[in-house]
Amino acid sequence: MFRPKLPAMPQPTGTVTPPAIVEPTAITPGTPAPPPVPVAPASVPSRPTIQLTPGTALALVGGGTAVVLVVGAVLVSMLLAVALTGASLAVCALVIRSLVATDAKRR
Repeated sequence: MFRPKLPAMPQPTGTVTPPAIVEPTAITPGTPAPPPVPVAPASVPSRPTIQLTPGTALALVGGGTAVVLVVGAVLVSMLLAVALTGASLAVCALVIRSLVATDAKRR
């Protein structure tokens, strides 16, 4: 019941052909390729320069400030959650230690 049933491997049928023999051939050197002709670099189209107007600069500063404030609020809230969890665990440990010590004194 617990022994695995292995599939039966069928025996090969028909004639088995021997592997083909590969004979090495002589290598003849070819003609060397001509050296590549240097090509003049293509002119790169100049990119338009970005000009910051006072409105876009103010928008960038406002967006950056918003991102910093949001990330800061998230990090502070995570730190507060960790601190509250640690404090509650400390209170639970004190209560359990007190209960164990009181129970040991009664005996």
